Amino acid sequence: MTDVPRPAGEDLARGALATTPTAADEPPTRDRLLRVLLGRRRLALGATLHDRRWGWAGALAVTLLAAVLRAWDLGRPHALVFDETYYVKDAWTLGRLGFEAQWPDDPDPAFVAGDVTSYLDRAAYVVHPQVGKWLIALGMDLGGGATSSAAWRLASCVAGVLAVLLVTRIARRLFASTAMGLVAGLLMAVDGEAIVHSRTALLDQFLMLFVLVAFGCLLLDRDWARRRLAERVGAIVDAGGSVGRYGPRLGLRWWRLAAGVALGLACGTKWSGVYFLAAFGLLTVAWDLAARRAAGVGRWWEDGLLADGVPAFVQMVPTALVVYVASWWSWFATPGAYFRQWAADNPGQGVTWLPDALSSFVHYHVEMWKFHTTLDSEHAYAANPFGWIIQWRPTSFFWEKHAPGEGTCPATAAGDCVQAITSLGNPLLWWLAALAIVVVAYLGITRRDWRALAVLSGTIAGWLPWFQYLGRTVFTFYTIAFTPWVILTLVYVGVVALEETERRPRGRAAVVGAIVGVVTAICVVSAIFYPLWTGLQVPYDYWREVVRLRSWV
Repeated sequence: MTDVPRPAGEDLARGALATTPTAADEPPTRDRLLRVLLGRRRLALGATLHDRRWGWAGALAVTLLAAVLRAWDLGRPHALVFDETYYVKDAWTLGRLGFEAQWPDDPDPAFVAGDVTSYLDRAAYVVHPQVGKWLIALGMDLGGGATSSAAWRLASCVAGVLAVLLVTRIARRLFASTAMGLVAGLLMAVDGEAIVHSRTALLDQFLMLFVLVAFGCLLLDRDWARRRLAERVGAIVDAGGSVGRYGPRLGLRWWRLAAGVALGLACGTKWSGVYFLAAFGLLTVAWDLAARRAAGVGRWWEDGLLADGVPAFVQMVPTALVVYVASWWSWFATPGAYFRQWAADNPGQGVTWLPDALSSFVHYHVEMWKFHTTLDSEHAYAANPFGWIIQWRPTSFFWEKHAPGEGTCPATAAGDCVQAITSLGNPLLWWLAALAIVVVAYLGITRRDWRALAVLSGTIAGWLPWFQYLGRTVFTFYTIAFTPWVILTLVYVGVVALEETERRPRGRAAVVGAIVGVVTAICVVSAIFYPLWTGLQVPYDYWREVVRLRSWV
């Protein structure tokens, strides 16, 4: 998994290690190793002021577009949309009481009307951790309180806008291309899953943001570690020494530690963050193994596992665990929280060797695990994971139909009016990405390109684990967690096509034209679907023409 095809990369690495510079104009071993470990394009990225300025100016422009698409009339509709009925009220009471409280029967109409204080002074049984709900509560505090539907969704909106900026910068670094980074950011800005979740107060948006932050941190760590490895190996070789069986140690890796923090917050939002922790942990170790092999370390496999693999586990897994437990701080601090006094009320049960608070914490998690693994209630929008990647059965978050003169439908309307919020990714983007997954898997195997595994890693972590729960009630909207990697997978195909034109320059115009054409078509499709992602009122006939597949209804 180097930046140059084998065996040329290995031969260059061995050459860098086998010779000591004798000519005054011969580059140091460090520089030669950097070309092997990072590649020419990555080393040139940001080398000029123009490239750096264009990289940031373009990223900010795409992010501004995303902000407009997400923030415009954010409070529409003024209703608790889909699972907002749980998370908004949970977040509000969590911020007021330190735990999620119970509400009277049928509280939603009163809550939407402005009666946000009718909650009971009793804890409710909830089955998701607290980080995402704390962020929703923060948005309400900053946005004017629980009486404002825009405030309910403020945190989700900010998370969605930040995700577009992150995708743009991550893709730029991953593909060593400012232009393709902007393409990735633009696709994230206009995708339906990304827009819908930026305008609704659900937890999955925050899960997506935290795992994306972790991926970005690990990408930065990869570059830092390879530069450090080249520097240390180069110093040994240029001094007349030999690396031998084992390479140098790289020391504490702060970006990897930061990834552990982000993944702990992801798990503190939804437990499915643990799959990203496992996948990204294996990915970063695989990168290190490839680096030591390319640098000419004799026993690179053993050395990589001991020098990089064990520290990676120590830096990421315990860090994520500590952050996760700490994210429950208000549960530990509030005696009235659900199951908080379980151990004291049930002496001799549970994990008796733990303090009561931790024993109660473990018992609560056991009960949560039972709920998540046995949930099989029928739901009209339950969707088999096999269809997620093509958005076969999207989730309807909100749908209302009014006759002319009713509700907000004008009396002069030619027919019925519809407001809809459908958690449906841009169909063209997702269908092309489904094909791209197969292409990228092939390219990753045949070209031994580390970027292929990188762009597939999030989809592997966010999609494949759900196949073990085929009997559980699951939904297509879970795909927001790996939407950035779906986009990166599609963009990667374009990157490889562009790189191929370096050998066949005459075909470059055709490749660029194809990329521009695909991106333009995706943007046009997004413009058509945008009203159905954001609750804009449209004629019923328009909705019926756009929603072409029966499985979308």
